[in-house]
Amino acid sequence: MAKPSILNSVERKFILLIGDLLIILASLNLLINFAIDKQFVSLNLKILIFAIGLIFYLMLAYILDFYNLEKVSKKKYLLSQSLYISGIYVLSIFVFTVIFFDVSFWRIPLLCFLLLTPVQIGLWRFFYRNVFNIIPVTKNVLYVYDEKNKDEIKDEIAKINGTDLETFYKVKLTLSSNNKEFTNKKSILEATDKIDTWIINTDSYNNFSKELEKAIIKAMLKGKEVISFTSFYENMYEALPIKSHNDSFYEILQFRNIKIRYLLRIFSFLVNFMLALFVGLFFVFTIPFVFTLNLFFNRGPLFYTQKRVGLYGNEFKIYKYRSMVTDAEKTGAKMAVKNDARITPFGRILRLFRIDELPQIISVIKGDMQFIGPRPERRVFVKKLNKIVPFYDVRHLIRPGITGWAQVKYKYGENLDDSIRKLEYDMYYIKNRSITLDLRIIFKTVTTVLFSRGV
Repeated sequence: MAKPSILNSVERKFILLIGDLLIILASLNLLINFAIDKQFVSLNLKILIFAIGLIFYLMLAYILDFYNLEKVSKKKYLLSQSLYISGIYVLSIFVFTVIFFDVSFWRIPLLCFLLLTPVQIGLWRFFYRNVFNIIPVTKNVLYVYDEKNKDEIKDEIAKINGTDLETFYKVKLTLSSNNKEFTNKKSILEATDKIDTWIINTDSYNNFSKELEKAIIKAMLKGKEVISFTSFYENMYEALPIKSHNDSFYEILQFRNIKIRYLLRIFSFLVNFMLALFVGLFFVFTIPFVFTLNLFFNRGPLFYTQKRVGLYGNEFKIYKYRSMVTDAEKTGAKMAVKNDARITPFGRILRLFRIDELPQIISVIKGDMQFIGPRPERRVFVKKLNKIVPFYDVRHLIRPGITGWAQVKYKYGENLDDSIRKLEYDMYYIKNRSITLDLRIIFKTVTTVLFSRGV
């Protein structure tokens, strides 16, 4: 009989979400049926507050990363995060109700809504954390690798175990797919019984011995998780592992095998039109202020232009507010780095609040860019990266964007290695592009700007 597997991260997030939503629904019920004076209560009011309350909570939780299991598992983040996020939520719902419905309240039920909701959310999450401290949450992994790629096994195991992300997977055993004496290794067979997940990374599945194939099938029949390294990486990191051996190029071939999504095209057009209007007006509004402050703190041209590689590898001109000294690249092209000495003090402020990016709206209006897509890079760096990663040009299948999946998921690129990591996110976006993913990018961009994340 198959053994129940350890809950994966999605299942654990779902349990946490269900608990939170039950508390939120109970709190909204308290607000509507007990806190608000009955003479103001109507069916329309109930439906609107319940609907807006749930939607606003989900948006707030996503933007503020409320379901990051790594933070939930740490006590110092757990209570503070629970209290301030749920506190913002109940206060916002209260203000919304007052402004749009002009109702009066009973004080004690209202205080219970405002004070008890954050406490209940905090206690539920504290209980949740303690439960998962008792039951096992980390899956023991058997990593099957290709013998000729064993030099890279250390880095691949580090990705599975998690370096900059808590994966809840731990490699306990490694096995070469070229091993022809699998059945003679009794210790390995016994050890696999204690394994929860098989992760396979190989150039070809045709090299598997019959014994290894039987062992994998047997593991699946016992309820074990059996996945490719690419699938693991894509699900866990939401990126494509460009250095993976088994099917990286196969994944690229799928990029053009995507059904035509007319809804996505309509959505993209509406996003670009509305944001072009909003950001364009804001950009025009900032010009006199940036120009005036430039005279005192950042003498030189207001804008700087640069040629970047865009759709299908064609170059176009990009516009930004100048944030560096005028001779920033007198010794040649360089990538911006953290605490870059070339950035002026005023330029640092522009970058902190992403104001320097606003003139890119010109490129969006001209049709060279869109709001969501891979960040455009200079030809000199594209040539270097193409030598390191043969399929780097794949990211030029769509128009570059002001913001994108790589920009919100990874830090500002400081070197070629960072550019390769960001390529993994760009490829994931090109493969999985959807309205939902675009909305996630928009919400994450809001978080990035609000909390000044990145360089």
